[in-house]
Amino acid sequence: MSNIVPIDYETLRLLWWMLLGILLIGFAVMDGFDLGIGALLPFVAKTDEERRIVINVVGPVWEGNQVWLILGGGAIFAAFPLLYAVSFSGLYLAMMVILIALILRPVGFKYRSKIGDTGWRSKWDMVLCFCGTVPALILGVAVGNVLLGLPFELDGTMRTFYRGNFFQLLTPFALLTGLVSLSMLIMHGAALLTWKTSGPIADRARTYGRWAALAAIVLFALAGVWIAYGIGGHVITSVIDPNGQSNPLGKTAMVETGAWLANYKTYPWMMIAPIAGFVGLVLALVGFTIRKPALTFITSGLGVFGIIATAGVSLFPFLLPSSINPNAGLTIWDASSSHLTLWIMLLSTGFFLPIILLYTAFIYRVMRGKVTGDSMAKNPNAY
Repeated sequence: MSNIVPIDYETLRLLWWMLLGILLIGFAVMDGFDLGIGALLPFVAKTDEERRIVINVVGPVWEGNQVWLILGGGAIFAAFPLLYAVSFSGLYLAMMVILIALILRPVGFKYRSKIGDTGWRSKWDMVLCFCGTVPALILGVAVGNVLLGLPFELDGTMRTFYRGNFFQLLTPFALLTGLVSLSMLIMHGAALLTWKTSGPIADRARTYGRWAALAAIVLFALAGVWIAYGIGGHVITSVIDPNGQSNPLGKTAMVETGAWLANYKTYPWMMIAPIAGFVGLVLALVGFTIRKPALTFITSGLGVFGIIATAGVSLFPFLLPSSINPNAGLTIWDASSSHLTLWIMLLSTGFFLPIILLYTAFIYRVMRGKVTGDSMAKNPNAY
C-alpha cells in the first residue's frame, strides 16, 4: 500500500480527524447563525415586516450553509465508518428530531407568507423558532453524551449493540452542554442580525446577544469544571499502533476522572482551543456593547470555533467512547477506513472543498448589505 499512497496511514488518520473537525466547525459557524436567528425570531422582531426582515437575513443562504452538515456526515461515513454506524444508529431518535426540524425550516420559509392571515403567520413563526432552538439544543446534548460515552459495545465481528434510549441522553451534564450550544448559537445569530439589520431589530438583537454571550461564558466555564472534577474521561492503557488495521477491540482502556484534560498537559498547543473559545465569547460581548457589528460577528465565530475545538481536542484520540465497555471506544487509530480509502477521499476533498469555499464567498459577496423593508420590496423572491 505504501507504494500506492505517498502519505503514511497515521498521518492520513490525523488529517481526517482535523478535516472532520473543520467540517463540523464549518457547520456550526455557517448554519449556526441560521439556527440562532430562528430561535430569536419571535423575540427580536415584533411586527410582520420585522419578522420578514429577520427571515430574509438567512433565507437566501441557509441551503448553502447546510451543505456543511452534509459534508460532515459524508466525511464520517467515508473516513470513520464505525463512528457512523454507532452514532447514527444509537442517536437515531435524536437525529430524527433534528432532521424534522431542519426539514420544517424551509417549509416555514416558503409557506409563511403565502397567506396574509396573522394567525397563520404567527404559527409558522413559532415553527421557525422551534426549528432553530431544538437542533441547537440537541446537538449540544449529543456532544455532552460523546464526552460521557455512549452505551454501546461491539462483538467479535464488529457488530454494534446500543444499550440506551433517547431519554437516557438527557443527563444533567448533557443538558448543560446543550445549553452551552444553544446560548453560543443564539449569540452568533444575534451577532449577524446586528450586522445585517438596523433599527429596533438590531437593538433587540444586541440586547439578547449580550445576554447569550454572557450565558455562554458562564456555561462554558461550568462545563470545563464539570469535565475536570465531575465526569470520567477515557485513557488508553495498552500499546496502540497508529499505522495498524482498524479494530477497536485490539486495545484496552480505562475511565479516570479528569482524563479529558490530560491532552492539555501532553500537547500544550491544544490550549489554543479553550483560550479561543473564551476570548471569542468575551470579545463578542464587548462588540455587542460598543456596537461594532463586524467585530462582534467575527469574534462570535471565533468563540464557536473555540468551543467545538475544545471538545475535539479534549477527546483526542477518541472519537466516541463507550460508557459500558471502555475497550470498545472508537479512536482515530482503530475506527478509520482503509489507508487507500482515506487517500482517495483526501484527494476528492482537496478538489471539491476549495470550490465550495469559493462559491460560498461569492454568494455572500452578492448578498452583502443590510436587509430592509425597501430591499425586500425590490426583491420578487423575498420570503
